[in-house]
Amino acid sequence: MSLLLRGGRTAAGVDVDVLLEDATIAAVEPAGTLSHFPGAERLDVSGHVVLPAFAEPHAHLDKAFTADLVENPSGDLPGAIEAWHAYRRTLSIADIAARARAAALTALERGVTAIRTHVDVGEGIELRGAQALIAVRDELRGLVDIQVAALSYPLTGTAGAANRERLDEALRLGVDVVGGAPHIDPDPPANLRWTLDLAAAHGRPVDLHMDEHLRDAGELGLLADLVSRGFSHQVAASHCSSLGMCPLGVQEDVAAAVARAGLSVITLPLTNLYLQGRHHRSAIPRGITALRALLDAGVELAGGGDNVQDPFNPLGTGDPLHTAQLLVAAGHLGWSDALRLVGPAARRAMGLAATALEPGQPADLVAVAGASAREIVATAPEQRTVIRHGRVVARTHVHKELRAWRAPAPSMTTKE
Repeated sequence: MSLLLRGGRTAAGVDVDVLLEDATIAAVEPAGTLSHFPGAERLDVSGHVVLPAFAEPHAHLDKAFTADLVENPSGDLPGAIEAWHAYRRTLSIADIAARARAAALTALERGVTAIRTHVDVGEGIELRGAQALIAVRDELRGLVDIQVAALSYPLTGTAGAANRERLDEALRLGVDVVGGAPHIDPDPPANLRWTLDLAAAHGRPVDLHMDEHLRDAGELGLLADLVSRGFSHQVAASHCSSLGMCPLGVQEDVAAAVARAGLSVITLPLTNLYLQGRHHRSAIPRGITALRALLDAGVELAGGGDNVQDPFNPLGTGDPLHTAQLLVAAGHLGWSDALRLVGPAARRAMGLAATALEPGQPADLVAVAGASAREIVATAPEQRTVIRHGRVVARTHVHKELRAWRAPAPSMTTKE
């Protein structure tokens, strides 16, 4: 099957035709030069920016769309955890799967073809969330690649014994990634060591909620040290909020250690802006990690959307362009860096190969209405066409109507 995208604009501002052959980009040439493929289906994407498809490296599909059902009166992270743990006891596999499916397809409509979602296992929810997300992952295979990361807390001591068994069982069920939240555990260093040992035993990558607080430098440096001692699978650290509160010298030292260890860091601006710093009455911190120090050190930094309309964050649509906007506005990155963090860098943080608009690359693309890449970051337009494995899987059309109006007549009065 051949598909010819005509007249799209690259992120660099060049108008091109793109020929897709089956699931691969066959050619990228100046606009108007690939019209000699009579057998190809044609799709006019003029007025659109064509990019490699986005990726969402950190989601919580099991919690999506519960904001109207689960109230978080305090608005902070402890309040969200307390509210969710009470509510999750009521959830069935079918309910979790329905909301997760809806959230994944909503993200797909916005150009996301790869998602890593975290899921709780623990008292009250047991393994139902993991079972639901594994089923949705398998159901949507071919449309969107979903990785499931299971987390539970506490994991250490006698209080964590049952959760250790549950997490091990979730991996045996088919969960893809070992997750966790060491900063919530009574013994974060022991939590880190046990988590890495479990992942090594199962041969799985690791993605941890790290230092999701504003207290101090946290355990990110310890994680980098432990990984540097010989852990052989990919490790990502999500949030890392406290690093943004540290003095510059500490930021640089920790960032250098993270780079040496080969860790990826996933920043999650929307949820961190919502949850963090609520008890500061002045000079309210953003709660975002030390983006510039990490980038300067050469750390693989990605951007994610995190929660979508749940007690941890009542906002969100699963749109990476909204994440890119916050990386510009709150993170002070340039628009091109912001796009990279929600595209190729996000895929690398998930252990996937980065993609590009080049011959030989996978034909997973998104065409977004707009005159330039900067403009689509600025406006995050809904009008998009999403291509997966060389075929159109989602199209959103926007109809705008400005009712006829008459400009006011010029005033005929004159000044004396």
